Amino acid sequence: MAFKSKAVDSKTVLSNLLLCLLIFYSLFYMIGSVCFGVFRLNHFDGLIPFDFRTTLEDSTSKYLVNLLSLELTYFSSGLLFAAVVKRRVWDYAATVTILHVFITSLGSGLFLMICNGQLIAYFTCPDDQSYVAFTVY
Repeated sequence: MAFKSKAVDSKTVLSNLLLCLLIFYSLFYMIGSVCFGVFRLNHFDGLIPFDFRTTLEDSTSKYLVNLLSLELTYFSSGLLFAAVVKRRVWDYAATVTILHVFITSLGSGLFLMICNGQLIAYFTCPDDQSYVAFTVY
């Protein structure tokens, strides 16, 4: 039994992925703001999709809002992804999840490590010619 599939061009895949990311984070903020209102918390935390430091011991209500927002967002996103991409929803859902985990836990640390390391290497080794000079044409 052979698996037959029609190839999709990369431009379509990229635009669908960006649309799915936009849907995911828009839903996250909308659902998060509704949950903050329902639980009557003092202020809306704008970093709700990226808040991985709130623990159950810190604040039960805030932790519950974060967890509930995340689960409702994943449920709703699956429904909207199906309307947008129509096929291979699992692929887009897995990619959005991987990108979200990368952005929230690894992305900021990786970005800081790369920038700081490059700046230190650039300023401590000015005579090293292995660095390409950036020129604007």
